[in-house]
Amino acid sequence: MANTPTFLKDAKDLLTPQGFSTSNTWYHGTSSALVDSIKKQGLKRSGDKALKAAAKKTMTTIGNNYTESVEPVFLTQSKELAFYWAEQTVRNRNVRIEIEGDEQPTVIAVKLPESLNKQVKPDVGAASILLLKEGENFMAYLAGIYQENNCGIPEIDLMKADRLEYLNTLGMAYFDADIDASYLELIVE
Repeated sequence: MANTPTFLKDAKDLLTPQGFSTSNTWYHGTSSALVDSIKKQGLKRSGDKALKAAAKKTMTTIGNNYTESVEPVFLTQSKELAFYWAEQTVRNRNVRIEIEGDEQPTVIAVKLPESLNKQVKPDVGAASILLLKEGENFMAYLAGIYQENNCGIPEIDLMKADRLEYLNTLGMAYFDADIDASYLELIVE
């Protein structure tokens, strides 16, 4: 399990045997290197330009065409899960791009008005990542959270799961538009 800081451990308040509860507050995990840009511009779909540029360079180098897709803003209802994804972002950036300075996992709260909160969707597309080693690691981390909070082990058939299981059981959601900085708050101890 990740070394999640205590102040981010919110599963005890959100998790039941049926999964994570939701509200109009969501969380996004990212790298500390992106915080200044996020504070100014908000959360942008496909927002990490340096990581996208590195992927494009790699694909071009090996002779493949690279078509950049527009990804939504990925969200979760748990600070604890957002921290996990923030760690993955930092790891990916360290592997794929030359980093200056020390990047840290960072969690941002996204507080949406009801009109926008209705646009948050379960991330069913996550099924593809969950079939990879990266997904296995997440499922092991998630199982640890469930067990730590006496909620058993999450059970989900990725190919037959109802859309809401991705949200409730796995804590995976997305918002398919940019999110204005006025709805964001950096979570710090």
